[in-house]
Amino acid sequence: MPSPLGELLLVGRETADGFALTSLTMPGQRGGDVAQPLWNRDAAPFTEARRQLDAYFAGEATRFDLPLAPRGTPFREQVWRALDRIPYGETLTYRQLAAAAGAPESVRAVGGAVGANPLLVIRPCHRVIGSDGGLTGYAGGLDNKRRLLALEGVAPH
Repeated sequence: MPSPLGELLLVGRETADGFALTSLTMPGQRGGDVAQPLWNRDAAPFTEARRQLDAYFAGEATRFDLPLAPRGTPFREQVWRALDRIPYGETLTYRQLAAAAGAPESVRAVGGAVGANPLLVIRPCHRVIGSDGGLTGYAGGLDNKRRLLALEGVAPH
């Protein structure tokens, strides 16, 4: 789907509860999904995700309510759930996120889980910043992280 960050690739799968989003990849994303020849290209299952993303990019929505089914280790999923709790327009440091995820002594491992987040934008890893308040790594690139935070009214160092 087109977006202010470039063409986004939305990937999903059928689950026991219906269709769920498994990843959202942006152009140039480190470690992101790339379309595979045997995948079905069908926009219909992504109608609601596209609607919510368009509203977010237009500044009309501050949260997402979508069925998600990313695949990760139990630890990564624990960290990703902590990402979900970071409010729109706010940031946390990696240390604060580690504490929120119940792993205060595992800041590096939490950073790895944040870097492996397969649902950029939807799971707001762009809201995690360095301990000095500055921007640190983002799989979608620091320029996109800066754009997302600016959209939310956040101006990090």
